[in-house]
Formats: sequence, C-alpha cells, structure tokens
Amino acid sequence: MASSVEVRGLTKHFGSVVAVDDLSFKVEPGIVTGFLGPNGAGKTTTLRMILGLVSPTAGSALVNGVAYRDLPDPTRTVGAVLEASGFHPARTARNHLRTIATAAGIGFKRVDEVLEQVGLAQDAGRTVGGYSLGMRQRLELARALLGDPQVLVLDEPANGLDPQGIAWIRGFLRWFASSGKVVLVSSHLLAEASQTVDDVLVLAGGRLVGQGPLQQLLRRVAVNVRVRTPDAVRLVSVLESAGFEAGRARLEGSDAVVVEGAGPEVVGPLMAENRIVVYEMTSTGESLEQLFFQMTEGGEMGSHAPVPPYPGWRPA
Repeated sequence: MASSVEVRGLTKHFGSVVAVDDLSFKVEPGIVTGFLGPNGAGKTTTLRMILGLVSPTAGSALVNGVAYRDLPDPTRTVGAVLEASGFHPARTARNHLRTIATAAGIGFKRVDEVLEQVGLAQDAGRTVGGYSLGMRQRLELARALLGDPQVLVLDEPANGLDPQGIAWIRGFLRWFASSGKVVLVSSHLLAEASQTVDDVLVLAGGRLVGQGPLQQLLRRVAVNVRVRTPDAVRLVSVLESAGFEAGRARLEGSDAVVVEGAGPEVVGPLMAENRIVVYEMTSTGESLEQLFFQMTEGGEMGSHAPVPPYPGWRPA
C-alpha cells in the first residue's frame, strides 16, 4: 500500500487560543507537497500532531492509516526535521549519527549511506562544531533518513541557507519524492516554495484556506498588464472598443495604462493592429505570492495578518 499522511478534522486549542481549526487534507506520494502560511499560522503545531508530539484537541492525524504512536516501526516509516537538535560540538558527524542509529537498531552501514546522500561523506570525520549552518541542516536531514523512511516531514528546511544550500534542498526533495515517497514540507518562503512544490496546502489563522495542485491554483490568480506608451489615452479607447469594460483599462499617469484581467498575448496584438508605440510592457500574475495574498485576504489570517509597511501598501 502506498504511503500517505492524512488529517481529519484536526483541531488544537492552547487554552483560549485556537492554534489549529478543523483541518482535513491528505498528502499523496510521488510529489512534493508544500504546507504554506505565515509564521504563527499553525503549520508547526499541525506537523507536531502528525508526529505524535502534541495531542490534538479533536480530530486525528494518520500516517499510513494509523496514528504515529501506533506505527510498528516509526523510524523506518517517517523521517522528520522540525527543529535543530542538540549537536555535541566535539563529536564528529559520523559518531553523532552512529549514536542515533544504535538507539534505533540501525546498522552503521546506513550511517555512511545517508552521509553520502546528503553530501557530507567527505566531512563525516569533522567535528560538528566546525560545520556551517547549511552543513548542520544536511546532517539533520541525514538523521531523518537513517531508517530509510517512506515519509519525510520537514519544517522550514531552507531557513538560514544560502542560495546554493536552498537549491540543493530543492533538488533533494524532488529526487526523494520521485521514487514514490511522501514529502510534506512547511515554508513561509513563498518564492522558494513556488520552485519546489507540486501541491500546496495554504494555512492562515489555523485554518486551511486553499489546497490543490499548484499550477491549477495559480490559474485563479488574475493577470494584469502595465503598458508605457505615448499613446496612453488612445490605448484605453482601443481596449474599450475591443470589449474591455470601463475601469479594466485605466490611465496611470500621463504615459501608462494598466489593463486588468488580460495578459500580453491579448493586449499586444491590439496595440500592433492599431500601431500604438510601446515603451515598456510588464505583466503580473500566476505567482505563488499573489495566490497566497488572494487566499488570505479579508482578515482570514486574524492576528497573524501582515502589517502594511506604509499607507496604501498592497502586494505586488
């Protein structure tokens, strides 16, 4: 049976605070699923309930159809990195993993295999105190992989990494999922997630506000075009004559027109047909950032809503 992670009506209260509110979703194998939302949205609490570290107030979290605590061999089923564990700075990476492997009943051969997988084989004999942040992140990942798990759960794995480290994590997650395994990775870094994930689960204020294949959800994001031209007034007239409702094509200053709900492939031919000079044409849309703001606007993020940095600020 293919591995899976599923939550049903999952809810968690901390006193009067509702951290997670009636979540239901299923994570499928073979793809990278992004668990997205701002800091404080409830992502980490949900992951901790999936891993049996926090008891839900209501609902259930299942791995391969059972609660984590009921898995016959959890180390060989789920690998997880939720937060940096304590590394003894004077211990080598290899010895660190051998200690964990001994406790889990895993042979030392597997230690060398996972060090190779995460690109630390050449540094296995170095003390962890001399590791960079990126190397420590990979050592954490090696620990999660010791049991050769079918499910990988990561919380903000790109935090603090340089561009090279982020690119490495991205490629690794895709490789891991490609063998039919489950990958659930949380992130608030939307630009990075857009290059990594296939499916998304969007969380805001403890509630699920969107889910599905990323490309399918992106089709819901409106596409706009901004054109700089010396014929701005005439362009508005041309667009309205072509069927654009009043307001969908509007002047912005003396030499720019903003067209809502249409891409360059629509506006461009109309300009060419009417011999309108173009200084510049830019489009916005189909970005994960826009999708995120669209899903969480209207106060659904509650106390976690981002504060605009200046009056009149709006997402790009």
